[in-house]
Amino acid sequence: MTVAGILKSIALAAAIAVTAVPAIAQEMPPQKVVYHNNGSTNPDYYKHFLANVRNHITAVGRDNIELVVVGHGDGLQLLADAETDPELAAKIDALRADGVRFLICANTLRSRNITLDELYGAKDEDVVPSGVAEIARLEQEGFAYLHP
Repeated sequence: MTVAGILKSIALAAAIAVTAVPAIAQEMPPQKVVYHNNGSTNPDYYKHFLANVRNHITAVGRDNIELVVVGHGDGLQLLADAETDPELAAKIDALRADGVRFLICANTLRSRNITLDELYGAKDEDVVPSGVAEIARLEQEGFAYLHP
C-alpha cells in the first residue's frame, strides 16, 4: 500500500470514529431503567454512581429513557450528603431536570429516624413503602435493573 493509500485509510477510519458515537445514541431503543442505590463505604461511591446515571442518559438520550433511582439503607446518604454539598446537590438537580426520579424507602426512614427535611429535595411523593419491593415492582413493569 502506498503512503497516500495509508493516509486515505486513516482519514476514513477517523471519519467513521467521529460519526459512530452520535449514530449509536440515535439508534438506542427507548429504555426504562431502575438504579439500585443502597450505598457504600467508598467515599467516592456517589460521585461514580451519579456519573453512571449521567452517562446512561447521555448515551440513550434524555427523551428516550425513563430512569428511576431507588434509595434505601445507606443509599439515603446520597440525599443527606447533598444537603451540605453544593456540588452533589447540583448533580442531583441536573438529573432531576432530565426526568430522573429519586425514590426513598419508607422502611429506612422509619428505622433510622430520618425525616424528609434531612434529604435533599425529598418530597412526600418520592417515598415508597419499601425500596426493594419498589425495585421488584419496577422490574415487573419492564424496567431493567442496574446496581453499579
